[in-house]
Amino acid sequence: MFNKFFGCTIFFFLFILVGAKGADLSFKNEKVVSPILKKDSLSSVGTVNRNFQIHAKKTKGIIKLDGIINEEDWLIAEQAKDFYMVLPYDTGHSVAKSEVMMTYDDKAFYIAVIFHDTLPGKRPVESLRKDFVFGNNDNFLVFIDPYNDQTTGYSFGVNAAGAIWDGTMSGGAAVNLIWDCKWESKTKNYPDKWITEMRIPFKSVRYNPQVDHWNIQFSRQDLKLNEKSAWAPVPRQFPTASLAYAGELKWETPPPKSGLKLALIPYVYGSASRNFEKGEDTRYRKDFGFDAKLGLSSSLNLDLTYNPDFSQAEVDDQVTNLERFELYYPEKRQFFLENSDLFSNFGATNIRPFFSRRIGLDAPVNAGVRLSGKIGQDLRIGVMDMQTGVEGDYLARNFFVASVQKKIFSRSNIAAIFVNKQQLNIPADWTGNDYNRVAGLEYNMASRNNFWTGKLFGQKSFTPKANAAEEYSQGLNLAYSRKNYLLEFLQLYVGKDFNAETGYVPRRDFVQINPRATWKFYPKNGPLEYHGLLGEINNLYKPENKELTDKAVGFDYFFQFKSRARIDIKGNSRYVLLQQNFDPTNKGANFLPAGSSYSWNDFSVIYMSDNRKILKYDFQTGYGGYFNGNRWFVQGTFNYRFQPYGYISLIYSYNDLALPEPWKRTKFWLVGPKLDITFTDKLFFTTYVQYNQQADNLNINARFQWRYKPVSDLFLVYTDNYFPGSMNVKNRALVLKLSYWFN
Repeated sequence: MFNKFFGCTIFFFLFILVGAKGADLSFKNEKVVSPILKKDSLSSVGTVNRNFQIHAKKTKGIIKLDGIINEEDWLIAEQAKDFYMVLPYDTGHSVAKSEVMMTYDDKAFYIAVIFHDTLPGKRPVESLRKDFVFGNNDNFLVFIDPYNDQTTGYSFGVNAAGAIWDGTMSGGAAVNLIWDCKWESKTKNYPDKWITEMRIPFKSVRYNPQVDHWNIQFSRQDLKLNEKSAWAPVPRQFPTASLAYAGELKWETPPPKSGLKLALIPYVYGSASRNFEKGEDTRYRKDFGFDAKLGLSSSLNLDLTYNPDFSQAEVDDQVTNLERFELYYPEKRQFFLENSDLFSNFGATNIRPFFSRRIGLDAPVNAGVRLSGKIGQDLRIGVMDMQTGVEGDYLARNFFVASVQKKIFSRSNIAAIFVNKQQLNIPADWTGNDYNRVAGLEYNMASRNNFWTGKLFGQKSFTPKANAAEEYSQGLNLAYSRKNYLLEFLQLYVGKDFNAETGYVPRRDFVQINPRATWKFYPKNGPLEYHGLLGEINNLYKPENKELTDKAVGFDYFFQFKSRARIDIKGNSRYVLLQQNFDPTNKGANFLPAGSSYSWNDFSVIYMSDNRKILKYDFQTGYGGYFNGNRWFVQGTFNYRFQPYGYISLIYSYNDLALPEPWKRTKFWLVGPKLDITFTDKLFFTTYVQYNQQADNLNINARFQWRYKPVSDLFLVYTDNYFPGSMNVKNRALVLKLSYWFN
């Protein structure tokens, strides 16, 4: 224990030093325009590209969203143009010509985009569906940082067919697309260009009304040209969403101050469901509920929900589970998503003290409240309280989480979290835990130019009758990124009694050491954009005696072609000392004993086709050892689009496990055809069929959505589950839901 915390202390001071030093790192080898840094009373550290500025003047007339740039305000507006190429090269201006303009009035800000074609032909788009896949569409995205903290913000965008994209930003570049808000756009296509006009109400975003400038970045994807570009230059190893490389939006006058803002979203729903497997009769349900958003200020928001219904959330993609530990599925429910990084980004990928999907999946949510946003320039807070009802053997429970994040240096922060799960109305014969609590503290480091990133965290759980000395987790992650290489180091520790019941911690009682390095080479000529090697060692040990329990040595040589195709060749050498009994088929019939050890090697190849084509596909196949036997697998996807009205896709996975007695030969198929039709940018229909041989289940999920007003929807959702062999029905449900956004 002493050595562990002594090491943490050393790493903490190293992080502080690197974070402070990183705030002043500047370009040496990257060919990007250097900044001219200025200081003002509200933001002492600017982005690398702070000298890239666009000035927005207040409108004198009315902007009509029609895809025609003929209003006087547009004709006199300053233009952001001469974009810089990011991919496939980042050494000069883009070939595609782009022009972006901005203006605003008392209620909203406006963006006009003119994208000129360089090559003839149809502009590639996937469909009219909202929140399109970035890499599959000609598109325009804007990334907005209203607090100038280079960490959080918003993203809005459109593809060439007019489909919209919106999301919240966290971590300096990540975009969560499940988030929705009210805004409008109009896209018009011409033979030689496409034009978009956007109107984004000030009340749809959070901002500091005392500043006269925001950080902003404009990004364009031109698939015909195979070019990604940005207004302010970005090194190719980073996404254009990286707020460290944003330019600056200067308002003629500061955005309007916001008073109390209220949005009410009531909904009614009805459902019919029947569990055939249990022999139950059809169950009918009708009910109502609401969400409410109360803007306490331009930067602080209060969200409320009563009797929420999440039936319209997209169905999870099924997988063949050959892992020893619980799988992770992302949150898709709208209420949990705004400012979700304040709650869900603590810890590491497999050590999350809070995981919102723990709430409401085993018992209905009765009500909830969330307060989140900024206080001042450098302090963010998040408080959420959710109440679930009684369901079967589950008692009523209260889930509470609170976090605070304080910015330090240029883009780093110190954050703390507290999570409490409390059982309510506990009966006398209750044998479970009355409560479970977790407290955590972490330092998130990001240098001004994003070359250095990392995290140091520590967490402590509190559970009745647990061994307090083993209720800790701790982690360190450090990465250094340049154009030709990426160096990463990960170290994690989880005590045997660390217990985060409202979190995601699939494994306990281990120390993990995981160094990783990637090198890239960029040929001057030929079909390759780049090629390179990734190598890593991932070791896990028992904390008490430092015994090696898991080891994986992996190598990956990859080839990225200028045609957008890609090939990866992977090899791994693995060792596992089982800590618990494990069935390698995950069917729960026969088990390898705890304490037994296994070593094997495996090899695989991945190919991804040019995603600009109407038909695109990828596949991966591999062969090698697998515990006490061998495994051969093939998996991949096919996608055929009939743009802009949607696509037909297929996911498939086949695993052939050659194991000794008593398993013998075990084969698993997983097949998932999907039809996604976007009749218009407001009318959508999706049917997803998933056959999972391992789970002995055939699932059908069909969803019709009519967005009849901005963020107001009619949903009709049908779901069915069958036993594949006999096609006998397991369960079936039909849900109708109607919501409307008042504000």
